[in-house]
Parts: sequence; C-alpha cells; structure tokens
Amino acid sequence: MARSSARLVALEALCEFQKSGQPVTGILTALSAKKRLLPRDHQLARALVFGILRRQQYLDCIIDRFSRHPVTKMKPRTLVGLRTGIYQLLFMDRIPASAAVNETVQAFKAGRQPKWLVRFVNGVLRSVARERDSLPPPERMTVDGVPVLNHPEWLVRRWERVYGRQRTCGICRINNEPPPLTLRVNTGLLPQHQFAAMLVEIGRVEYGKFAETALCLPDFRGDVASLPGYDRGCFVVQDEAAQLATCLLTMKQGGRYLDGCAGVGGKTTHLAALLPAGADLTAIEPEKRRYRLLGENLQRMQVTGVATVNMDLDGFTDTSSEKYDGILLDVPCSGTGVIRRRPDIRWNRREEDLAGYQRQQLKLLRTAAPLVQGDGIIVYATCSLEPEENSEVIEAFLAEHAQFCLEDARRFLPSAAQQLVSAVGFFQPTPEKGLDGFFAARLRRQG
Repeated sequence: MARSSARLVALEALCEFQKSGQPVTGILTALSAKKRLLPRDHQLARALVFGILRRQQYLDCIIDRFSRHPVTKMKPRTLVGLRTGIYQLLFMDRIPASAAVNETVQAFKAGRQPKWLVRFVNGVLRSVARERDSLPPPERMTVDGVPVLNHPEWLVRRWERVYGRQRTCGICRINNEPPPLTLRVNTGLLPQHQFAAMLVEIGRVEYGKFAETALCLPDFRGDVASLPGYDRGCFVVQDEAAQLATCLLTMKQGGRYLDGCAGVGGKTTHLAALLPAGADLTAIEPEKRRYRLLGENLQRMQVTGVATVNMDLDGFTDTSSEKYDGILLDVPCSGTGVIRRRPDIRWNRREEDLAGYQRQQLKLLRTAAPLVQGDGIIVYATCSLEPEENSEVIEAFLAEHAQFCLEDARRFLPSAAQQLVSAVGFFQPTPEKGLDGFFAARLRRQG
C-alpha cells in the first residue's frame, strides 16, 4: 500500500473523531499504522490533529470570515479540510503557504469530493493565505464581545462559577498551548542530575518546580522512546501533579500497599521506587490492554517484586482477605484537568457525564474502605477539575464512613508544592500553575 500524506491521515482522524467521539490518540495511531506513515509524518499528523482541536473555535471564526457558507451548515469533511489548511497557514510557520494549501486540497480530494466543493475549499484557503497577516490573533478573537476560548460553553460556564472569569480564561488559554514533556526520573537507577546531563544534547532541560524527581523538556516534540535511557528505564513520562499525588501515600517498612486502579503503571512504578524495605505492593488493573502495558512498564523500569492482578477492585475484594496499610485509588474520571495534553476531551465530554463518573468513583471508594486496616490510608486521586468528582465524592464518602477522616495534604508534600493545597487540605493544582489539573485527598482510617 502506498504511503499516504500526513494531512490525509490528520483529516481522516478528525472526521472519525467527530463521528465516533472515541479518543483521538487511538484513532490517529491506528490510521498511521494502516497508512504506513513514516515517524516524521506521524509527528506532523499528530501536531495537526492536536493543534486543530486546541484552536477549533478560533479556526471556525476565521472560516466564517471568508466563506459565504456558514460553518454550521458545512459537511464534516469540508469543515475539517478547511480547519486543517487554515491551521497550517496561521500556526505552522515552517510550512510554506503554497504547501499548506495545495497538500490540504489534495488530501481533501482523496475523499472523492465533487469538483465544485474542491474549488470552494481551495478558494477559501487561498483567500486566508493572502490576508493572514491582517487577521486577529487567538487572544484577541471575540464573538459578540466574548473572548473565543476554544472550550465548549458548558465547561467555561461551570469553571467561571468555581474559579471566576479571570482564572477561567487563564486555564483555557494554557490548555490551548502544547504542554512541555515532563519526566519522572527513576532515581533508584541514577541521580536526577546525572540523567539531566544525559539530556543536554536533546535541548533545554529544566528541573521541576514542585516535584523533586521531575525534569521538563519544554521544546521536545519527538518520540519519547528515542530519548537516552528509555530502554533502561531511566524515566517515565509523568506530570508533576501525578508525581506529587503519589507522594501522599506515605509508606513504612514491612507495610502492605495496594494500587487499586493501576492503569499502565505510572504511579505503580513511582510507588515501587518509594517502597521501603520489607514492604509489599500489589497493583490491579482490569482492562487487558492497560494490564499488558503495566507489565511492560514495570519491566522497562526494572521494577521487581510488585504483584500484578488482571481484575477489577470488586473482584479482587471478593478473592482476597488481606488488609492494607495504604491504598492508592487513581480513579477513572472526566479528565478535564488534562485537556492541555488531551485536547479531544473538551469536545467529547458532556456535563451530564459527571454524575456517572461520580457514581463509579464513590463505588470504588466504598469498595476500598474495608480493605484498609486500622490507622491505614486511602489516597483518592483524579485528573479532573470538577467538584462532582472531587470534593463532593470525599464529602459523601466521609458522611457514610465516620471511621475515616481527611488529613491535610500539606504535611506530606515538598515545601514548594504546599501552595497547591486548598484551605481544607485537598491537593488541588490547576493548569494555569504550569502543571496538570489534579485532585487528591488523603483519608486515614482511625483506630
């Protein structure tokens, strides 16, 4: 099969995302493999898809300026084709305008579009190319006097109620920028400064602002597996917020610990690195693909002695009589705190989804509670900004379980990170602080 262009893959991935609402990363990966894209072309396709999703409303405003046919009446492929071309013209300086227009039109034509529609797309893109220097930048684009924030109205509205207008604008604007690559150094293998020295030739390297094992590569846009030390397990990709949340599960020699929602193992490998002598760690993950990746990451990070179980927490509780000194519950959630990393989340979540997440989260907490022995700890964590998934879950759980109490997260975090803790003791950073939006609560079982 002949290799297809990055623009065609980007266009088809966005059309499929619009149709199915499935995570765009999986769609893009499957299409890139099917079309046999070279690594550099996959990187371009990814940059296009993620960039367009981050700037979607702004791009639509530009389209409406140059098209007599309104955006709301356009067929999906036409709209995606225009967004793809205009994004290159306005945000990708290294791509010549002629290539942005001509290659996008060729990708659009691959869908067997009628000639008049191809001429329409070509005409709009050429008009934008001629006048692009006179167009307002994203931060000055407004509709009826309201800033274009590139987030759905329902999400902006609810954030304004919680955070206020100014802070909401800050969250939205940082969500529209590519995030830096943040790594957690496997300090069990080598010191942080030694690994930082290994990365100097890659580009700018910065130490984390809050987490003591974090390094940031703000300019890196390549394949993570190409970084020095990847195969030896010198690092894992992990935002500072996630690194700090794991630190809330303090551990003691000879203790027994459980990662109740292990996923692909980011926090599991961190817990393993912090595990004291004689302590045991079990990680459970029900989904087969994530469980396989969990095993691969444990192996790559040279982690031994962690027991893994391919089962959900309910099933595990039914088959185990163990009591634990500490449990980490990084629960499934809406993900509104990581929209900067996963820009598709903003467009495929609905406000009514939050109640379903809350039910699932409360169920997991209730299931974990009997597994904790006296004076044991549960750390509950999400990558959500929504009260329904965070403070409301904790309040409901504590109302039902008088034997548990909330502990102030400040006592268990590095001094630089204590500013990220709320007045009542929740670890609660938001994206405008430069790290992922996150939530974590440390709950102690008394007696």
